[in-house]
Amino acid sequence: MKKVLLFLLVAVMVFSFAACAPKTSPAPAPEAGAKYEGTYTAALKMGTNAAFPPYEYKEGEKFVGIDIEIAEAIAKELGTTLEVVDMEFDSIIASVQKGEVQVGIAGMTVTEDREKEVNFTHSYATGVQVVIVKADSSIASLEDLEGKKIGTQLGTTGDMYSKDDYGEENVTSYGKGADAIIALKGGDVDAVIIDNEPAKAFVAENEGLKILETEYAVEDYAIAVSKDNATLLADINKALEKLTADGTIDSIIAKYIKAE
Repeated sequence: MKKVLLFLLVAVMVFSFAACAPKTSPAPAPEAGAKYEGTYTAALKMGTNAAFPPYEYKEGEKFVGIDIEIAEAIAKELGTTLEVVDMEFDSIIASVQKGEVQVGIAGMTVTEDREKEVNFTHSYATGVQVVIVKADSSIASLEDLEGKKIGTQLGTTGDMYSKDDYGEENVTSYGKGADAIIALKGGDVDAVIIDNEPAKAFVAENEGLKILETEYAVEDYAIAVSKDNATLLADINKALEKLTADGTIDSIIAKYIKAE
């Protein structure tokens, strides 16, 4: 009987302690629509061609420009840092495909051919392709480019479009836009087709050149991501939406491209 009473007493005490014990709240549910799905501990590795001012270029050993600052802002949103890998423009997409870099950000236009190789984020800027000629050139319109020698930067849309429009035999592709400008000044080509913002920088730095008033092409710039990395693509798009909504992207672009 004593054993039974002792057992009942212990049971009552355990029950009493349990009833008095502080209640613990259940773990909070994940925030609805959490910002980012991936966990980014390593630096975001960006492939670019740092000879395309004002989008990407170097001041001493430092990488600067619109794309650099936008990429830094994206990396910060993802909770990591940015690593910039400088390479030839026409190598960027292949490097993204191979996983040598996670993103390609280089004033890159979305085209059907490129979309077969990589995925693209939402557009973050608009680019305009223009024509640079010598100040005393007889070329005054796009029609005047027929039969002329045209210089471009290899792998750019200006390079691809001009080969379609004016014939591959009339287009010389250079590794850097600056090399095409040197060819123009030296008389090796009659005109250079390149993005408007680098064009303005090249003309400002090289006396005796001008930009035709006629636009050659208008296009959207976006970020290239491997087709095998859907999470990163989604996260960068979310980051771009936030950075666009809070004015960060506009302020970065305005820093380098002054309103006329």
